[in-house]
Amino acid sequence: MDVLHPDCAGLDVHKKVVVACVLHVEAGGSMRKEIRSFGTFQPQLERLRDWLLEEGCTLAAMEATGVYWKPVYNVLEEHLACIVVNAEHIKAVPGRKTDVKDSEWIAQLAQHGLVRASFIPERPQRELREMTRLRTALVQDRVRAVNRLQKTLEAANIKLAAVLSDVTGVSGQRLLEALLAGVEEPEELVGLTHGSLKAKHEALKLALIGRLSERLRFVVGQELQQIHNLDEQIEACDAAVAEETRPFEQQIQRLDEIPGIARRNAENILSEIGTDLSRWPTAAHFASWSGTCPSNKASGGKRKRASVRKGNPWLKGYVTETAWAISHTKKSYLGERYRSLAVRKGRKRALVAVAHEVLTIIYYMLTRNTHYQDLGVRYLEERNRRELQRQALRQLRRLGYEVQLQPAAA
Repeated sequence: MDVLHPDCAGLDVHKKVVVACVLHVEAGGSMRKEIRSFGTFQPQLERLRDWLLEEGCTLAAMEATGVYWKPVYNVLEEHLACIVVNAEHIKAVPGRKTDVKDSEWIAQLAQHGLVRASFIPERPQRELREMTRLRTALVQDRVRAVNRLQKTLEAANIKLAAVLSDVTGVSGQRLLEALLAGVEEPEELVGLTHGSLKAKHEALKLALIGRLSERLRFVVGQELQQIHNLDEQIEACDAAVAEETRPFEQQIQRLDEIPGIARRNAENILSEIGTDLSRWPTAAHFASWSGTCPSNKASGGKRKRASVRKGNPWLKGYVTETAWAISHTKKSYLGERYRSLAVRKGRKRALVAVAHEVLTIIYYMLTRNTHYQDLGVRYLEERNRRELQRQALRQLRRLGYEVQLQPAAA
């Protein structure tokens, strides 16, 4: 095989140690290798960087080992070409598993150009990702905290969730704070709710009759405080992300035009993919990278059912959440697309298919700098009607007839 990188390095990265193997192709085709181990603290990684530069290394390849590759990549990226490789793509030969052998194997694959680099965005986008992912984790934590609060209220025979759509809304929080303060009279509690809940006063009186002991009052107080703390953290993240994404306001507004994508989800998606999608040659490559299309699985001339391939889990989660919101829309092409697929394929497959279509739309909107244009709720019906016409005409021509269609009178 041809040597594409005569001076390259393979790095086997662990939590506390990095094993580096540098391969040199000498004059005459002979091979020389140097192997060293380094720690993972910042000064030790800087010594690794200096050693690679002294060896004349032009390329460093490493496995995507958890999050341990990130400190190494941060130190090396500004001084030499670095590629991060999916560990599934470079499994070593069985029976020869050591850190030194792994680093040699990575270096050999990189030397001949047999590794495929993962998409690693620029440092500002990576840091923006950390902010949006933190916000997503906080939102998920808040959902879990609200569920725990509802379970505690059920244990106290307080059926607040059966009457209020949001236990932690304005009225719900007023009721809970009054209960924690020792107010037990249903009439007094109901008077604290918002005026729009007047029709539910009688049901609220029944729901608030429970047994909130001192122990459970303490638990409810702690859970309510945790929800308040999470709300403050989410608001702080919203403000910080809005400030960081200000240069991309136009792209965010464009994504917000797609049904099911609100501003927060647009910020999340943009932090994962960036604004330059030219690294993906087509929309199909882009959707494949995200993991919203099925894998290829064919054997013996037959194509077998295969699950969706692995991809960016955060982006997949964001677009699947968008697809779920789209499934509840009534006057959009994507909503009709979901319902037509759900009947034939099931709801889960329909969600993935709609998520795939959303990513295709995003790709063309960002690459062509265009606005979203909905095809309308009748698009699928008209397309199916035209296809049925073509099928009927083909069948009649096979039977030897020449047919000219004439629309019937209304």
